[in-house]
Amino acid sequence: MKFPSPEWVEKYREELNAGPWKESGKGWVYGPISFVVKKDEKLGIKEDIYLWLDIDRGFCREAKIVSKEEGEKAPFVIYGDYDRWKQIIRGELEPIKALAQGKLQLKGNLATIVKFVKAAEDMVKTAQKVPTEFIA
Repeated sequence: MKFPSPEWVEKYREELNAGPWKESGKGWVYGPISFVVKKDEKLGIKEDIYLWLDIDRGFCREAKIVSKEEGEKAPFVIYGDYDRWKQIIRGELEPIKALAQGKLQLKGNLATIVKFVKAAEDMVKTAQKVPTEFIA
């Protein structure tokens, strides 16, 4: 499945709801998260792509690609270049460390995100279960 695509995001939702994130994400009561793949003309990404995850207490109710306007409404929005997301999905870069190093940018409360290091790790491990085809 191509990353990012509606099919990829839906498969990711299914995997989240079947994997270890169900347990490590149980304490998450802070609302949806948007992951933003930044625009990259060289890769054919003509505008930022917002992947919306409606997560609550270890369950992902909905996952979809949304408009910028909708995506920016999430209490937590994490921005990154395509290559950074690729590194994260492949397990080559830890998301919390990437935020601390400025390789990803966050709109939202970093202290809240940091409390969920194990959940973030499980989300990455889950992403690795999705058959992913990268643009480049």
